[in-house]
Amino acid sequence: MPGKGLALESVDISALPHARPHHYGRWFGATLLVVALGYIVWAFAVGNIDWATVGDYIFHPRVLHGVAMTILLSVISMALGVLIGTATAIGRTSHNPVISMAAAFYTWLFRGAPILLQLLIWYNLALIFPVIGIPGLWQAPTVTVMTPFVAALIAFSLHEGAYTSEVIRSGLLSIDAGQHEAAKSIGMGYALTFRRIVLPQALRVVIPPLGNEFIGLLKMSALASVVGFLELTGTAQDIYYVNTKIMEMLFVATIWYLVIVSFFSILQMWIEGRVSRGFVNGGKH
Repeated sequence: MPGKGLALESVDISALPHARPHHYGRWFGATLLVVALGYIVWAFAVGNIDWATVGDYIFHPRVLHGVAMTILLSVISMALGVLIGTATAIGRTSHNPVISMAAAFYTWLFRGAPILLQLLIWYNLALIFPVIGIPGLWQAPTVTVMTPFVAALIAFSLHEGAYTSEVIRSGLLSIDAGQHEAAKSIGMGYALTFRRIVLPQALRVVIPPLGNEFIGLLKMSALASVVGFLELTGTAQDIYYVNTKIMEMLFVATIWYLVIVSFFSILQMWIEGRVSRGFVNGGKH
């Protein structure tokens, strides 16, 4: 039917009416979400919560000190963890079987033991080693050295070192072996190859999971209150033991955790954008 074919080809498709789909599921889901959020807000508004206490303590000097201690402990632990993890990742990829097995054993040990147990072990180290140090050079009572901060710092650093080692190792393994061979062919040594070829590309791979590890560490730092370190959660507990405003102080701590995590999440996205410049998949074009 040639006539019919010509008629169809002569139709101006742009002039046809556009039938918009009806997203009933979206509207239904959005309605349920708004109702649920409204109910939660209403419940907290009429609940037996002294919001004036929350306002009084949100910028209290002791609370701000707890916030600072949380950030300090997390940043130092993560920095040490990345250093330990980098050394462990390089050791895992070493051709020396002794170094490779030692690195694998470290990763197995500190990934397998719960972090709370590690905290308690380091804090109570004086029970099995009353004196710590190097005989003949320096020695001190373990109870004076292993303070709550030191115990938490060691536990979190070793714990993060074990986890970040696998993240960094995956980043190192993502670099094609041909790039190592090409660098070697033009006379670049291992250290120069690692610094100029491997590390810039590996950073693009490891920054997102490392950022996720740090966010988890920020929240995990609350466990340090178990050994008496007054970070944010420990400070909130210390205050509500006195004023009996338990839920109010927990809300204060929660608000600050959300602020801290939001800040470092934005910082992580900025760092990801910086290290992804020049890459088609990661950069913005």
